[in-house]
Amino acid sequence: MSRKIWSKRSLAAQAMGKIDAQTRAVVPPIHVATTFIRYEDNGYSSGFSYGRPDNETTREAENMLAMLEEARAGALLFASGMAAATAVFHALSPGDHVVASKVMYWALRAWLLTEATRWGLRVDFAETDDLAKLKEAVKPGVTKLVWIETPSNPLWTITDIAAAAEIARAAGAKLAVDSTCASPIHTRPLDLGADIVMHAATKVLNGHSDVVAGALCAREDDAFWNRIKNVRRSQGGILGPFEAYLLMRGMRTLHIRQERQSASAMALAERLSSHPLVARVLYPGLAQHPGHDIAARQMDGGFGYMLSIQVTGGEAAAIRTAAAVELYKRATSLGGVESLIEHRASIEGVGSPCPPDLLRLSTGIEDIDDLYADLDNALRAGHASA
Repeated sequence: MSRKIWSKRSLAAQAMGKIDAQTRAVVPPIHVATTFIRYEDNGYSSGFSYGRPDNETTREAENMLAMLEEARAGALLFASGMAAATAVFHALSPGDHVVASKVMYWALRAWLLTEATRWGLRVDFAETDDLAKLKEAVKPGVTKLVWIETPSNPLWTITDIAAAAEIARAAGAKLAVDSTCASPIHTRPLDLGADIVMHAATKVLNGHSDVVAGALCAREDDAFWNRIKNVRRSQGGILGPFEAYLLMRGMRTLHIRQERQSASAMALAERLSSHPLVARVLYPGLAQHPGHDIAARQMDGGFGYMLSIQVTGGEAAAIRTAAAVELYKRATSLGGVESLIEHRASIEGVGSPCPPDLLRLSTGIEDIDDLYADLDNALRAGHASA
């Protein structure tokens, strides 16, 4: 009788179904050893030699993520999202040309403007949601990497991944996609033609605001992917076993959390769109969003857990609104089970593309009526104190 091929939801719920051989535990153990015994032939037949390049618990979490992303070449876990992202750029050579989304995670944009150029990369930024501008920025035979983020943080613009992949491929470049705010539940960039997908796994993959981690997944086990592997191996950027264990725990409930969070984000976006003190709601699930049709085509089962609002009354009213929330937490990060609110322009500083009247909202799993009531009260308080 042929073996049943279980769904990704079922495999994730059971952490790939692996049972510990010694104890028969249904929860995978944490392997913390940093060094391993050589066999009599002086080799490492177990496959492990030292803790810096490899770890069994980390491998198990990587296998689980590779399954979710349908990554044929596998996944690599890093000690942070920045460690994962910069490993891709470190795999390039000095003088290589890179095109990146103009709206993207602010810390990576800052790194590209400073550290990446300092050691020789040439970086251009483009509005990648505009395919004509993306094609204009990419230089055939010169550009080696196109880096896009979709939905882009914190404006939630949408880039057509399949079209961007065609542009990159025609120029002889790789396409990497930061899919942190989509998650493999909603978007699988590798299926759409991307070469690399990146996650700040600190966020929704873990989902509990207690792990800092990053991840890369690859479509093909080619020379570029092997250079990235070597970057992690040589620079020691691997995720630790305890963090990998917690990340695996988080991914077991990813489907359930994402369904709830995305549904709540959609409901909030619709209700806030008619709020008298909200000038604009930025969320790709709304029909009036300029990237809605593309998002509907490349995102499955929802439009993600992130949205932003622009508050009437400008920057001062936005900051007062954030100060007046009670249920939402004023904190950086996103993707956890608790809802967060943040005034992004003041966080990102000079050069930020973020409007000063914008508040970024990460939707958790709280009661949707409570979340709306808290925002409604905060908006009214923020304007009443003007």
